[in-house]
Amino acid sequence: MDKKIRRGGEFLIAESDCADVFTPEDFSDEQRQIGETTAQFIATEIAPHIEEIDRQNFSLVVDGMKKCGELGLLMMDAPEELGGLDLDKVSSMLVGEKIAWGGSFSVAFAAHTGIGTLPLIYYGTAEQKKRYLDKLISGEWCAAYCLTEPGSGSDAMGAQATATLAADGSHYLLNGTKQFITNGGFAELFTVFAKIDKEHFTAFLVERSFPGLIVGPEEKKMGIKGSSTTQVILDNCRVPVDNLLGEKGRGHKIAFNVLNIGRFKLGAGVCGASKMALGEGIRYATERRQFNTPICRFGAISEKIADLTAAIFASESLVYRLAGLLDDKLATIPKGTEDYYERYLRGIEEYAPECAISKVFCSEVLARTVDEVVQIHGGYGFVSDYPAERYYRDERINRIYEGTNEINRLLIPGMILRKAMKGELPLQAEATQAFESLMTPSFSELDKSLPFAAEKSLVKSLKTLFLLLAGVGVRKFQEKLANEQEILLTAADLAIQIFALESAVLRAEKITPKVSENKGELLAAAVRIFAFSAAETAGTAARKGAFYVEEGDTLTMLLSGIRRFSRYDASGLLAAKRRLAAAACEEEKYLF
Repeated sequence: MDKKIRRGGEFLIAESDCADVFTPEDFSDEQRQIGETTAQFIATEIAPHIEEIDRQNFSLVVDGMKKCGELGLLMMDAPEELGGLDLDKVSSMLVGEKIAWGGSFSVAFAAHTGIGTLPLIYYGTAEQKKRYLDKLISGEWCAAYCLTEPGSGSDAMGAQATATLAADGSHYLLNGTKQFITNGGFAELFTVFAKIDKEHFTAFLVERSFPGLIVGPEEKKMGIKGSSTTQVILDNCRVPVDNLLGEKGRGHKIAFNVLNIGRFKLGAGVCGASKMALGEGIRYATERRQFNTPICRFGAISEKIADLTAAIFASESLVYRLAGLLDDKLATIPKGTEDYYERYLRGIEEYAPECAISKVFCSEVLARTVDEVVQIHGGYGFVSDYPAERYYRDERINRIYEGTNEINRLLIPGMILRKAMKGELPLQAEATQAFESLMTPSFSELDKSLPFAAEKSLVKSLKTLFLLLAGVGVRKFQEKLANEQEILLTAADLAIQIFALESAVLRAEKITPKVSENKGELLAAAVRIFAFSAAETAGTAARKGAFYVEEGDTLTMLLSGIRRFSRYDASGLLAAKRRLAAAACEEEKYLF
């Protein structure tokens, strides 16, 4: 039976079969080997030097990148005909997850392999790739991406940097300042965005050696101290006309398509960081004794461990479900065609809502994780002798770059509603059915003999809630809904919880028949714990959205529906938490 490939955003209106969902348990031997190679590299080449890297010894970062090049870790997305490996997105995400254990080094790696190299791969001419790509995938050169400016962050199109064609037509003169440039201190190639004649937003490939490119001093940052972050100042920087990347005036396509990729890769990276931080917290909790008892045995601590384990299980499930969706879609595009990368990027853009969900959900799971790991450490978590302190500082940037979580939250419903308006998703018809279900009491009983029946029912109900709120919002505000950010944020929170919960449930359903009885019970515990959390989060978001949109009798009816559709019987929740925490403490790591 052929696998059903869902469209982007379709998870909100359709049921998925667990057999169609990719999970970490589906890794091939080759993918596992890639993950192990990456983990071994971090353990031997980077981890022993993390403190020195954080003191900004960037020679260690540059050397590490060259070693990554030798291992093939920089060429995963490059085409085979140009010396790359052209591997699937599952492999790419797995490397990103394992690299995350390298602290600040992972930021340099992610920037280089993602936003630093991909614009060249996707939009560069044959001559540009011949000139630069081998240097980048070998680690000889590091790359950087220059989009943000002092006055334009989320509003990328508001950039003020300019490009003017010289009188002899041989080069452009670029002027302006780029802000918060990762790898700025040592990159040799910069993808720089500027407006030709102050109008046409365009990308350029700029070498460090080009006259007029000035790298500013290192920013003094709260965290990720071992990553280089500088201004890049363009003072009549001379860029040959052959270094214009893509098409004149089409720089926004490069910027936004590459950011979609950056978002799902960031999701994988922060998922890996969450596992690392939780493991550190668990190990400390098993070693630290109070009242002659390891603190992991106290309910106040074990509950944290259980909740975090369940949330990371959902995070991991979401990341690799998305990787599978992307790989399935991209596999339908024949290689070697002239418009291959154009179609390839449209394939990724199809799942832009899910990419944004991955970035937001996984980064916020990491934020919660590192906060609780510091709490588990108590006062010791606040001093730099323990890694918990660094995890806490390093985490914070993840909710800011690759588009702030606020911007990504706004993008999620915005992109889904645009798909609906284009006729790509039948949201209007589904919203109508949701309203009918609101008016019709349900007498169907849950068949508890089916695996994860209660959680599947909850997922279905939360989808109904999303459709109800989206339908009410569209009906009231029409095209002006795009300006109602507070309402869009509540819709985003619903969509995020739905995708995360469904991913966790489908993964557990798929793998439970293949594991031991004990492992199956731990999976069920993780799903129950996360389902309770998702129901509470989604219900709160829906209630807030209802108060924002309606009043009077309609509001009363909506609130009644919200109570009904966010209801979840979490009987046995405390026992589930105690069992999951005890198992995690026995293993002294993330369980799954």
